[in-house]
Amino acid sequence: MYVTDDMIAGMSAKYGRPHRRSFDIETTAEEVARIRASQIEGRDHDVTVYICKDDQVVVIAKHSHPPGLYRAPSGGLHDGEDFETGMNREVAEETGCRIKLVRFQLQTDVRFRHGEENVYWRSFVFLADYAGGDFNFTDHLEIREVRLAAWSEFETFGRIMRATNIGGLQYRAALHEAVVEVMNHITAHAPKPERQA
Repeated sequence: MYVTDDMIAGMSAKYGRPHRRSFDIETTAEEVARIRASQIEGRDHDVTVYICKDDQVVVIAKHSHPPGLYRAPSGGLHDGEDFETGMNREVAEETGCRIKLVRFQLQTDVRFRHGEENVYWRSFVFLADYAGGDFNFTDHLEIREVRLAAWSEFETFGRIMRATNIGGLQYRAALHEAVVEVMNHITAHAPKPERQA
């Protein structure tokens, strides 16, 4: 198994208990088949990392993305690989960056469906600070471009995703909205600094 309950518990203890969300995404038969085919040896997850650099976020564009679409980098853990090793590897491959993990933000359960066909997926979302690197990514087979984006640009990215009939992109739009909702919740409930008399 790629991700165990013990692994999730360990990351929760170290980086905070994640909020939980469930998604039900209706999509095409082709998209259900594509997602199922990606579940090599039972891998049913991705780890998504929001890398903050000053007031911007490191984003990627894949060769398969429509023009103008960027999103947070993500990838799967290798069998036997722990979260931190896998995240550092994927981030280096996809962005050319080094990171410092900050918070275990979100854990999701997703059902992609078409008619009677269902395929299930999970995402583990982390916030990280940019710790260095030159954006010279090595995964040129999958990644077309890496750049910095303002948080406000994700609204445009989400519109582009929702304009497609691709279930994976529909989910990515919903996932980002959940990440922002959780960030706003955490900010609203953070302890206020005491006023000096």
